[in-house]
Amino acid sequence: MAKSLREDLIRQLADGEFVSGEALGQQFGVSRAAVSKHINALADMGLDIFRVSGKGYKLARPLDLLSNDKIRETLAANGLANTVEVHNLIDSTNSYLLRRLPNNLKQGQVCIAEYQSAGRGRRGRQWISPFGSHIYLSMYWQLEQGMSAAMGLSLVTALAVSDAISELLSIEVQLKWPNDIYLSGVKLAGILIDLEGQALGACHSVIGIGLNLAMPEQSAEQVDQPWTDLKSHTQAALDRNMLCSAIIKCLTRRLEQHKAFGLTPMVDEWLQQDFYLDKPVKLITGERVTSGICRGINNQGALLLETGGQVKAIYGGEVSLRADDDRIS
Repeated sequence: MAKSLREDLIRQLADGEFVSGEALGQQFGVSRAAVSKHINALADMGLDIFRVSGKGYKLARPLDLLSNDKIRETLAANGLANTVEVHNLIDSTNSYLLRRLPNNLKQGQVCIAEYQSAGRGRRGRQWISPFGSHIYLSMYWQLEQGMSAAMGLSLVTALAVSDAISELLSIEVQLKWPNDIYLSGVKLAGILIDLEGQALGACHSVIGIGLNLAMPEQSAEQVDQPWTDLKSHTQAALDRNMLCSAIIKCLTRRLEQHKAFGLTPMVDEWLQQDFYLDKPVKLITGERVTSGICRGINNQGALLLETGGQVKAIYGGEVSLRADDDRIS
């Protein structure tokens, strides 16, 4: 009931005009106190809502809500027929698809949300997911070759997001191994890959993308690392439906390329956008820190780290890559 009422309230407020609390209560058969309670809950989700005595409630800016129909129409115009679900309120787009494994998903099926109550980042971190502000998108992709084919999947995804942003906004981003997209030296987007399956059998993957478009001020205070958003780098209007469609199209294309040829044809493209290429870095694994020079990636998607005159391949896991400021003069 609460979820349904909040979704109804969002639709009433979406155009950015004042709506009376009394009228909302009458329309939905609840008290004005109940309306106020749910408005507070929407504010906690990142919606900037004004309250004016005698007028009611109003969003600080109108919402450009995601549209299943618009996204599917754009995909169809590009010859794609991905199954797409758009949710207003969800715990996590990745978790939603994972719960439906293995028999209830089609190849390339997509879940997109306006808001995530339990958005997940890499290594169990929370992904701050204010309502209607960014893109939270997950795609299901079966890897027929098994777990071995999952190597480099986050790099393939990062290239796809880069393709979409370049295509729509002519903005060139940087890529950071293994799963981040940077713009002007700080984080713009993150990627989370969830895998299920056996080493020798078909593997199920859910590819999650969180892309910052227009960060609300109150949500920015919750982010514990440097960030940026697309709104800060362009005067162009940000159409989230078009951007979602472009990401789905580019990701599907890249995944098909990866299925046919592996990562090898994409390595040079990655190196052109590699944020840390030939820079001093430190690799953090638990309590262990290894300093070296980033020499890009290999054909399997491993980081190439030069230490002590030797180049070693680092194959992911619970590791973090950072600039080694102590070695930058």
